[in-house]
Amino acid sequence: MNAPSQHKCPMLIGHRGAPAYRPEHTAEGYLLAVRQGADALEPDVVPTRDGVLLVRHEPMLGASTDIAARTTEFGPARTLSTPDGMLTDWFAHDFTWEQLGSLRALERIPRIRPVNAVCDGTSALMRLRELVQLVEHERTMAGARPRLVIELKHASWFRGLGFDLPALLERELAGLWGSPALEGLVIESFEGEVLRDVRRRGVAADASLVYLLESEGVPHDRLARDGAHAQSYASDLTSPGLDAVAEWADGISPSHLLLGVRDEDSAAHPQAGRRLVERAHARGLEVYTWTLRPEDVFLPQALAGRPETYWRGILRTGVDGVFADAPDRVRALIDAQTPRA
Repeated sequence: MNAPSQHKCPMLIGHRGAPAYRPEHTAEGYLLAVRQGADALEPDVVPTRDGVLLVRHEPMLGASTDIAARTTEFGPARTLSTPDGMLTDWFAHDFTWEQLGSLRALERIPRIRPVNAVCDGTSALMRLRELVQLVEHERTMAGARPRLVIELKHASWFRGLGFDLPALLERELAGLWGSPALEGLVIESFEGEVLRDVRRRGVAADASLVYLLESEGVPHDRLARDGAHAQSYASDLTSPGLDAVAEWADGISPSHLLLGVRDEDSAAHPQAGRRLVERAHARGLEVYTWTLRPEDVFLPQALAGRPETYWRGILRTGVDGVFADAPDRVRALIDAQTPRA
């Protein structure tokens, strides 16, 4: 297991690319994140019907693609029980990669990011293999050195549907495991069991494993196994909980809401966040946090209109990495706070 790195500055992770400026999970968004100084790129992956790992935030496609306008080809939406409840939508795992390859990306939250809607329909969907190849090109031809932080989505739910995400990851990247694009690979999930499974089975043997934590609620793999008695994410941040996580993970990635930055005073002196980071570091765990976004809806009310003030507070906690939707703006803060060598 890796010890926490002694960064001069935290790793800047382009969260789904640069979605403050381009629709998420598009080649254009990922390339923009690299140009804006991201050290890493974060794709979420979900399976298609034929087991290709599609780069999408969720299996639901209605909000982020043009599938709703193409029911002649894809049929009507259907209702399905998901980890987020009963939803009516089009689901990636109902279609093959060949079918989904004809779709085009849309801005997922146009009411919050209306400018991005100008790009609607201009970008094809991506599979993970294509993103790895794009990163490899950037590393070999453009001199950039981004790494990848791959999130495995809803692993226990997909397992119940017959999809084995670690096996699909191994298959998706067959022939690419020696690529420079996979140097320093991080694999993350909100479910610990799939990460332990990745390690047990030797998939991506050199990858670091990072456990994502919501600010509230219960991991779906525990809920599926233990029902009403399942332990919450909060239990993982107790001393016994961190001890247990440190037995199998290389890092944790708590929600930014768990770092205690709520106003100008706590941004200047984020003691709660510093204590959490120090407790994790004492157990050999790196600490990332998600997600730094510029819009007021994602900021504490006391810091509305001042995202940089909020972000500085998060950076002052000593985290090892931050996920950001506007990589250029966070890059400027990181460089000003801890200049790059």
